[in-house]
Amino acid sequence: MRHVPTRLQLFRYSAVTWNTHRIHFDPDYAAQEGYPDVLVQSHLHGAFLVTLCTEWMGASGRLTRLGVSVRRYAVPGDVLVCAGVVTGVEQVDEGHGLVHLDVTETRESDGAVCATATATIVLPL
Repeated sequence: MRHVPTRLQLFRYSAVTWNTHRIHFDPDYAAQEGYPDVLVQSHLHGAFLVTLCTEWMGASGRLTRLGVSVRRYAVPGDVLVCAGVVTGVEQVDEGHGLVHLDVTETRESDGAVCATATATIVLPL
């Protein structure tokens, strides 16, 4: 799954999450802080990873646990590629199983891992 954040998306995300830090919407401020452009919000990195999980699990699944770690910054125009791998499966009862995932968001231009997540999803068997 690919995401390409835009400045408009970052501005809107800041507005709806009440995040007033200028580094997410003011390019001059971001430059003063040593960055090439405004930065993608940590929670937006997480939202991209959650989207991969929820689209993979479908309507019958339920995301029960999520841990996100943001490791590198991303800026508007970066192509962020999210991918995941199943790391374990457990049967909970006769009708449900737990699926454990490792999910990664990678910046396509240089292969840098921007964010990682571990997720647990309940799925019907």
